[in-house]
Amino acid sequence: MGKPKVNSQTSAGNLELERVLKYIMNEIEGKFTPGNVYVVFNSSDSAYVQYYKDHNRIYDDGTEMVHTSLATAYAASTSNRNDIILLNAQNAHAVTSMLTTSNNRTHFMSMSMRGGSLGMGARSRITMGSSTVAADIALLKNTGVGNTFTGIKFDSSSTEALSLYSVAEGGEYTIYRGCEFYKSSDLDETTAAELLHNGDSTQYIDCYFGSSANAISTAIIRPCVQLAKNLVSGSAVSRDTIFKDCTFARLAGGTANSFVDATGVNDVERFLEFKDCTFLAAELGSVPAEAITASGGKQERGIIMSNNSICFNCTLLAEASVGVHVYGTSVTYNTGGIAKDA
Repeated sequence: MGKPKVNSQTSAGNLELERVLKYIMNEIEGKFTPGNVYVVFNSSDSAYVQYYKDHNRIYDDGTEMVHTSLATAYAASTSNRNDIILLNAQNAHAVTSMLTTSNNRTHFMSMSMRGGSLGMGARSRITMGSSTVAADIALLKNTGVGNTFTGIKFDSSSTEALSLYSVAEGGEYTIYRGCEFYKSSDLDETTAAELLHNGDSTQYIDCYFGSSANAISTAIIRPCVQLAKNLVSGSAVSRDTIFKDCTFARLAGGTANSFVDATGVNDVERFLEFKDCTFLAAELGSVPAEAITASGGKQERGIIMSNNSICFNCTLLAEASVGVHVYGTSVTYNTGGIAKDA
């Protein structure tokens, strides 16, 4: 068989990419999709020009289907319409200021075709160096209702003083599925984290948080997930949240390092559950004293639950007497789920 010919059905001669994109679009548009579908390429992507020429369309509301930046694609979307934003997986989608997703029922999906992955190495990446806005606390702040993010890596290296997180979640009924949360900077800031969680009824499924390669400074907490009431907005707090089948990774610089920390006594309302999760401290680093801590004191309005989760290279799964309930194979309260070297 000869090579496929370049024609109006191919993207710059990349027939395999064209087939993948057609499959994704057929899967989406072949089902009932009330909203618009937006496709985001980088302008440097070799497939962009031809794909734009062959497939771009103008919707009834005047917006275009194909975009070269995540910001313009989001600006084209409409709240409560269940719009879908597809991100190509060949390049990083850089933002220079925090993207605030305040629309409701908007869905961000990767084109990487890595369904079922644990989020590690998600190829549709949203990145931010130092923000151009000093007050930006993260590369993404979500405050909408019913938004979803699938197969996306959130990657911040910002060194702005207030930009302490990769994602700041303060919405309601948000779902993150197969996503990676990564912050390579502020490794010496005790209140920095990959995720600031203030979400109501949020689900994190098959997600990956942190890094086993970037060393945290000694004698600070610097968790993967920070619980701190009202930081995303004036009324945002963690309620009824579930982390399911997620991995939290650290190269600890000292025993004070943890994976999850609550900075106040009212950071959790009702419950926050870690279900079948893994907390992994790299062997090359220190051994954290506890995986889950509450540096602000015992939770007064809710409980943190570890349900069949496990720790590697940690002394204890949870700090004692701070409102963290541990369930596992061990009958001893906070050593349940600690893996041992046989």
